[in-house]
Amino acid sequence: MSESRARPPESGPDAARPLRGVRVLAIEQYGAGPFATLVLADLGAEIIKIELPEQGDVGRVIPPWTDGADSLFFQSLNRGKRSVAVDLKERRGRQLFERLVANSDAVFANTRGLSPSKLRITYADLARFNPAIVCAFLTGFGRTGPRADEPGYDYIVQAMSGMASLGGEPDGPPTRAGVSVVDFATGLAAAVGLLAGLHRARTTGLGGDVDTSLLLTALNLTNYVSSWVLTRGFQPERLPHGAHPSVVPSQLFEASDGWLMVMSQTDAFFRELVRRIDLPEVLADARFGTMAGRLENREALLGLLEARFREHTVAQWLDRLEGAVPVAPVNDLPTALRERQVVETSMLVSFQHPVFGEVRQVAGPVQVSSPPPPPTPAPALGADTWSVLHALAGLDAATFQELLADRVVAQAPPDSAGAGGSDGPALDSDEQPAIAGARTDRK
Repeated sequence: MSESRARPPESGPDAARPLRGVRVLAIEQYGAGPFATLVLADLGAEIIKIELPEQGDVGRVIPPWTDGADSLFFQSLNRGKRSVAVDLKERRGRQLFERLVANSDAVFANTRGLSPSKLRITYADLARFNPAIVCAFLTGFGRTGPRADEPGYDYIVQAMSGMASLGGEPDGPPTRAGVSVVDFATGLAAAVGLLAGLHRARTTGLGGDVDTSLLLTALNLTNYVSSWVLTRGFQPERLPHGAHPSVVPSQLFEASDGWLMVMSQTDAFFRELVRRIDLPEVLADARFGTMAGRLENREALLGLLEARFREHTVAQWLDRLEGAVPVAPVNDLPTALRERQVVETSMLVSFQHPVFGEVRQVAGPVQVSSPPPPPTPAPALGADTWSVLHALAGLDAATFQELLADRVVAQAPPDSAGAGGSDGPALDSDEQPAIAGARTDRK
């Protein structure tokens, strides 16, 4: 069995970092792209952000809580990464990037669709420096087609994909999701695609391009509803209280002091629900005995259930239903973050930041068998420029000073080190790695 296919250790530091040894150059900014590489970083990958000198990721200045080229928004999406500030459009900056490609596993970019070709970061452009390089792209609408070079954002794509038309009350306006679900779902899809590309590269020795887009992911989120539309001409409509289009009852119900979400996705759950809310007449009514019957008689059934739920408080209904029927209170976010299931199962992480103090965040969506190491802050702009370019691109100190003077690269000042640099795989400042061909430094 080859080393790359060997079974990973089940204990020790590597067990909590299954992607240790994977190096990704990330040309990314804002939300979807940084979330993709955040997932990889949390699993141990070395993520090297490639940022423009003096500007960097636009997420660094997203309000409300900012400090120069840093913000809580940026910290939320970039913990545990490195930052190299280099101008890829300048000839010498491009040469440095090509040397980094030779010693990396993947290049990841979230850009407009035509930008990868313009920046010369596709597999066709980079294979000569590293035949195994995986080039993963997250764009708004794809790299081909009439909208390829348009800017794409979550809210725009929620509208274009039809998602916003499905949200909200029937007599209200279209409604987007309350968080950037398309950004984050696309980030997850991009992370999966990149890992698939890495598996292929380690199996065959050849990399390639991997693509996903906000629009394609958003349409994937409509899954079976889109299939109904395409196959049977179904016309979706908004239903009251966020109801499921075909399973009844699965929706919000108003209690005497708040709201609950109840889902009866099977006949067994429906029967248990009706028993626990003391409606024997509903259980005995043949109209409601099957899923098809409940759909056909939706209004009659919901009238009975809604009247019953208004008779008691949310807490009283939870006492009756939790553990037997899928049910949840409609929490606000502060309440959700205090849920025992969240607090007691390592769903939250924290780290110390030199300006923001203790920064508390939600942990990554993937957990492995061993507890992960404590997270580290997102990097200051250019925090790792010298260490990375010296170790992986063979840059010497004199040339580095010239590039600094010419603003081809930028280095964070020493006093910003506490807000920068991952404590992931160490870089030996005396190492002069090979800079031609596929990477040779994988442990």
